[in-house]
Amino acid sequence: MRAILVGCGRAGAELAARLAAAGHAVTVIDIAAAAFDNLPADFRGHVIQAEALNQDVLVNAGVEEAGSLAALTNSDALNAVVGHIAKTVYHVPRVVVRTYDPRWSPVHAAFELESVSSVQWNASRFEELMVHPDLVTLQPLGDGGIALYELAVPAAWAGRRLGELAEEPEVMVAGVTRGDVSLMPAADWVLEAGDRVALSTTAAGAARLRTQLNQGA
Repeated sequence: MRAILVGCGRAGAELAARLAAAGHAVTVIDIAAAAFDNLPADFRGHVIQAEALNQDVLVNAGVEEAGSLAALTNSDALNAVVGHIAKTVYHVPRVVVRTYDPRWSPVHAAFELESVSSVQWNASRFEELMVHPDLVTLQPLGDGGIALYELAVPAAWAGRRLGELAEEPEVMVAGVTRGDVSLMPAADWVLEAGDRVALSTTAAGAARLRTQLNQGA
């Protein structure tokens, strides 16, 4: 896949390195030459020092053949415009933009752009690890009404059957990790303290599970 990344800060450089290591053809655009210092020394993609709002720059980067484009600058306005151009003018199949200020989320939604809000995600992650370390979000799905969670089985739950979790309203078990081994056991699997259960549920389902954890149920 040909991928274009606009913005080579730490997040953009990390994403570029991951995509290139996976064998994708990656081009990174940034107006500041120093930004490319964030890329690893063995980065095998291409870099372009230029203003991404210039459509000639996007064309030279291969936007007409690109399978995906990500706009990861610190400017929500720039991310929105570049993403909108990529989607509506060049019909790039996958366009994702960074939402630096959460107040821009409605704008990105109005442009029908998939977005990642690092501020909201980081705050939510910190809150969970500080307040609810036994049940943390791995990945929100869609609008966030449903998410994939990881449940760390407490000592009080040792001996319970895996199927008991699935009996909870709005909870679906995806798998279990014990030590370094991940598997998809049957419902009669006996849980041990320290097992990590991947499950999907609604916000209400997660709240009920957290209540049970706090009560030592």
